[in-house]
Amino acid sequence: MAPKRGDIWLVDFNPTIGAEIKKIRPAVVVSSDGIGALPIKLVAPVTDWKDRYARQYWHVRIDPDAQNGLIKPSAVDAFQLRGIDLQRFIRQLGRVSPTTMEEIILAIGAVVEHP
Repeated sequence: MAPKRGDIWLVDFNPTIGAEIKKIRPAVVVSSDGIGALPIKLVAPVTDWKDRYARQYWHVRIDPDAQNGLIKPSAVDAFQLRGIDLQRFIRQLGRVSPTTMEEIILAIGAVVEHP
């Protein structure tokens, strides 16, 4: 099964350099399903929620539920977008809701200063 926009997958981000997000972790697929000639998807990594993220517009909170497959309150980091080869995708955990996906897209727009 190929990753689709809005899916949450467990992804291997290693190796990394410097402050790039590391290790095997969930990520939300944000790229369009209809784009790309290469076996790459644009993803936004998911990390543990921290209260300070509430003031950072590039973090979108996701609480665990049966649909998304997460096990603890989490944050999608729209500042750490990364193109990931399909070989780095381990397994699907779930999907974000349409409302959450819209919040992620708005956060990405803010990061790149899209009006």
